[in-house]
Amino acid sequence: MSRNEAPAEWTQQLANAVKVFWQTRKRQIARQRKSGRSDQGARAAVTGGAQMDGFITVLRQLIRSARIPDECIFTHSKLQLPGFYRPTKEWDIVVVVHGQLILAIETKSHVGSFGNNFNNRTEEAMGSSLDLWTAFREGAYNSTIRPWLGYLMLLEDSPKSQKPVKPKEPHFKVFPEFINASYAMRYEIFCRRLVRERKYDAACFLTSPADPGLDGKFSEPAVDLAFDVFAKALIAHASAYAA
Repeated sequence: MSRNEAPAEWTQQLANAVKVFWQTRKRQIARQRKSGRSDQGARAAVTGGAQMDGFITVLRQLIRSARIPDECIFTHSKLQLPGFYRPTKEWDIVVVVHGQLILAIETKSHVGSFGNNFNNRTEEAMGSSLDLWTAFREGAYNSTIRPWLGYLMLLEDSPKSQKPVKPKEPHFKVFPEFINASYAMRYEIFCRRLVRERKYDAACFLTSPADPGLDGKFSEPAVDLAFDVFAKALIAHASAYAA
């Protein structure tokens, strides 16, 4: 199946997930402002949770389409996996079949405060991968079966995330691809390198503007990080371990 032959329903499902994200975020901000709590504005949307539930639902459906039983797919509870550098890490989707870890997926978003939070997001993703693969090497998951790791990032598409950013180089030069790269481009490079360096088996990078996003508008900036590439890899791996 070529890039242009991706199932049409995937695009619609993604659009619905984007709607859920922005609508949930908008409701959470309004609710916290109305309550008069100090946790307001953009932080309210970050700490409120549930924004990525639409994406988790889509991914769960894909895993089910690979004939993985519902009781093996965890999306809202029992999401903790042993780590090597810490006791556990909670993932967004975990699949365990016959006591074997088959796959784990992380879904993240980034809206506003790009300069403050870009490093936090990237460091978290790299750390989670390192922790899991080291624990796997040490036999934490009861098997030599290599689990599949997926990473999905939704970035706000805005003038601030798209404008060139000059990196600080007080001692050494950064790699040339980062010179004047926007935060959107930085995320694209980051997601691509997560896969190339085998930190994750597949990554999906999406962007969406705030107001049009309420109607499901989104973009896929890079073909190799598009959702259909991610989904096909996920289904292929899950199918190999279907009950």
